Amino acid sequence: MTTMTALRAQAAAARSAAAGATGTAATALPRDRPESPDLRFSSQLRAKKVMREDMEWYQVEGYASAFEQGYEMWDFYGPYTEIVSHGAADATLAADPEVVFRFNHAGTPMASTRNSRLQLWSDDAGLGQRAWLNPKRADVALLVQAIEDQDVREQSFMFRITSGQWSPDYTEYRINSFDLDRGDVGPVTYGANPHTSVSSRSGEFLASIATLPPIVAREALARLSERTDLTGARTPAPAVPPAPVIAPATARAEGRSISMVRTQLLATLASEED
Repeated sequence: MTTMTALRAQAAAARSAAAGATGTAATALPRDRPESPDLRFSSQLRAKKVMREDMEWYQVEGYASAFEQGYEMWDFYGPYTEIVSHGAADATLAADPEVVFRFNHAGTPMASTRNSRLQLWSDDAGLGQRAWLNPKRADVALLVQAIEDQDVREQSFMFRITSGQWSPDYTEYRINSFDLDRGDVGPVTYGANPHTSVSSRSGEFLASIATLPPIVAREALARLSERTDLTGARTPAPAVPPAPVIAPATARAEGRSISMVRTQLLATLASEED
């Protein structure tokens, strides 16, 4: 079994070779990385009722990202460490992006920068957000209750990378700048950076191989054996000749009876000619 350390080394070597062969700039995105990944970070969410503009609102705040904290990602070549640099949000926040606040990146927005009920900021810790939510909405009430019960404790944000840099050994990718415009921030059910693309979920697939149901494992093996881009491909096993078909006993008996009748007829004809 290949260790994670070995996988990382192999992936880094493959990236380095690919960059050298194609002349790809060091700022190129990791291959097959989703343009707008769903990155999730642990965050202490806080929800409380406040008065704002003569109305009562639920104020929910926390950090949608954490700067200078490495997390695992996967690209076409394998695993690597990704880090969001301190200051990566400065340019996009200065451009006054349009961003919405949603739960699990789905459903109707609960607040937005456009209506001034979503505030975003960047500090040493990361990308912070504060939203004012309408308590009359049923989805807001459910979210706030889940936060108070600590069933929802994580934050996430969706963005687009505008500047990044590989480390010299291609084991670490650093996001130096990202664009939040038309993205979203908000609480999510699970944290610890789960990923949304096939490439980035490769680690989950490897971890599950040992427990795959037999029918799924056989299908996966069959499909992998058809790929032509894998080194050390397995040599197909020689075809096993089909087992001889043995006729049922009744058919054999019938066959012998027909032969006997034919022989008797031939003998009879021969004797008549004599």
